[in-house]
Amino acid sequence: MEVYNIDQLARFIDHTNLKPFATKEDMHNLCEEAINYHFKMVAINQVQSKVCSKFLTGTDIHTGAAISFPLGQTSIAAKVAETEDAIKNGANEIDYVINITEVKNKNWSYLKQEMEEIVTVCRNSNVISKVIFENAYLTDEEKIELCTIANTVEPDFIKTSTGFAPSGATFEDIKLMRKHTKETVQIKAAGGIRDAETFKQMITLGATRIGTSSGIEIIKSLTKEAENGEISI
Repeated sequence: MEVYNIDQLARFIDHTNLKPFATKEDMHNLCEEAINYHFKMVAINQVQSKVCSKFLTGTDIHTGAAISFPLGQTSIAAKVAETEDAIKNGANEIDYVINITEVKNKNWSYLKQEMEEIVTVCRNSNVISKVIFENAYLTDEEKIELCTIANTVEPDFIKTSTGFAPSGATFEDIKLMRKHTKETVQIKAAGGIRDAETFKQMITLGATRIGTSSGIEIIKSLTKEAENGEISI
């Protein structure tokens, strides 16, 4: 068991608003909430990168742009261009969706190239890279193959889900991803994480970042639960 204070737990959270109808005011509210609760990042659609990065200037809250979201069905060149544009507009974390069609085609060389090109852009700009597998559509064998590729390419994170598929993060997937990925590649759990108990279990199983739109409710619940401001997980 590890002991965390509330601020440390808040720093696991990528505070999320990926709604297609989110307004500039919604983005400002998201950023204000992230500052108030000291979340690690705001997770937003790529086009919102400039708005959020400008609002978060002078803070330690990151702007996380979703790339080829939520389907992943764009070319490598398009994903690279979208990544470069997001970084140009202030994003300092990138969450991109893999090409799931090429997983089903077992085109592992394509997926390795895709990961290498996007991770290289991020690394050259000192930006955190996260690879979204979208596990709801994958077999365990496919997930393991992607973990193997990640072990070679070494993105900062691999990630369970977009939150737009039929299901999101599961405990079983976190166990599998942690088992088959070296420790230098971290794991982000996202999709359907709405309560403190699920949040804690994801951390126990090895997730070091949690994507959720329920971060405020989770932190409020953990604050009530804490003894002397600390929680053992």
